[in-house]
Amino acid sequence: MKAAVIVFPGSNCDRDCKVAIERSTGAKVDMVWHGETALPVGVDLIVLPGGFSYGDYLRTGAMAALSPVMGGVKAAAERGVATVGICNGFQILCEVGLLPGALLRNEGLKYVCKPVGLEVTNAQTRFTAAYGGRRQVEMTVGNGEGNYFADEATLDRLEGEGQVVFRYLENPNGSARDIAGIVNPAGNVLGLMPHPDRAFEAELGSADGALLFQSALASA
Repeated sequence: MKAAVIVFPGSNCDRDCKVAIERSTGAKVDMVWHGETALPVGVDLIVLPGGFSYGDYLRTGAMAALSPVMGGVKAAAERGVATVGICNGFQILCEVGLLPGALLRNEGLKYVCKPVGLEVTNAQTRFTAAYGGRRQVEMTVGNGEGNYFADEATLDRLEGEGQVVFRYLENPNGSARDIAGIVNPAGNVLGLMPHPDRAFEAELGSADGALLFQSALASA
């Protein structure tokens, strides 16, 4: 199995993702600089990590969405390669059009960093299959702009088509309908604000994030 973690100027969770994937799955992980125009051959999982790409200049994810590597990421995602955007990565996926909606400033206008309880709203995706019958998990959020927003028609479609994958048990940022993570219609692109890379071993307070990475690569 082979994974790629995309590194942007300002990424600060890229190495966390690399270690989390390696320890959770045993997969080989390549770090891919944003200036590259192609991904490693045969990649099974692409991860856009958290951080502050381009210093969140203009708005979160806006400049990263135009990085040369994103042409390759988008093409791979459209071919069906499993693609995960975590926190800032979720913002980038929305900016590049692989996921609908946008991430706004947190409702309380403050940076929020703490463990959060999540409902596994759809356990039948390629990212959640390993959770089995579990419906509640714990990960950590760390964001100032994690307030998921979309118009009502889009939210209704996400709900109706099973694209809401994770939901906050106690909403930390004001996200519409308590949404913490969504997938695209094809089910191979996931964006979520909580960090599975900060919850992949019990020593970190939770190992629930490991199951997400294991799920993503199990179908590769």
